[in-house]
Amino acid sequence: MPDTPHCDILAIAAHRDDVEQTCGGTLLKMAERGHRTAILDLTRGEMGTRGSIEDRAREAGEAARILKVSWRRALDIPDGRVENTLGNRIKVASVIRELHPRMLILPYWQARHPDHATASVLCYEAAFLAGLAKLGHTDATADVPPEELSALCSLPPHRPYKIVYASLYADVRPSFVVDISEQFETRFAALMAYQSQYQDQSAGSGLFPRQVEIRERLAAMAAFYGLLAGVQYAEPFVQKEVGLVEDLLAIPVQSV
Repeated sequence: MPDTPHCDILAIAAHRDDVEQTCGGTLLKMAERGHRTAILDLTRGEMGTRGSIEDRAREAGEAARILKVSWRRALDIPDGRVENTLGNRIKVASVIRELHPRMLILPYWQARHPDHATASVLCYEAAFLAGLAKLGHTDATADVPPEELSALCSLPPHRPYKIVYASLYADVRPSFVVDISEQFETRFAALMAYQSQYQDQSAGSGLFPRQVEIRERLAAMAAFYGLLAGVQYAEPFVQKEVGLVEDLLAIPVQSV
């Protein structure tokens, strides 16, 4: 996978395979439209019931290839212990400055898994931090490893223009959905690249549904959100801002 210095859309999630579940189809669609996409995983998956760090790294690379992602990296934040600390915000802010994304896709801020909810707030605050021009060595940053702070300060400030939240597993009405009807099967293939997680096996069988059931669940959720917009399959997103319309006659989705 080429190590590109910039991207248009950066999706950030707590764990390898989170992005594939919540917005993989959207990333693929954007890549097919010529946009450069990237994925940042905050952890390496060392606490997972199935598989190893090495398994997850190899599978994440294959999933990124399937989704036509231009860049992917995992940070070293402890799995199961994602915390909103200044040190972690600086790690994420450094990636934002490095890749210069116009848009961030983050996890929805309410979630069953604490890592997901914390990742949402952590990454939002990191995006703000990445845009501060005068960030440097002060009393506030005294506990941050000097090499990490220097890496951040060596890059020009950058703040993404837009932040949206992948809300597939949240019980909220989406602000909008993205039609992934043509991308659904490839999105499923990207998730199934994580064989250590989703291949039928005895380990964790009480926690993980069988592979055929996973597809049924994904199809049902994508079909539900597709129904809201009159398409076959869709992925839902929330934005905090009010939308702006220039042309009333260009608003998509039929009302009656």
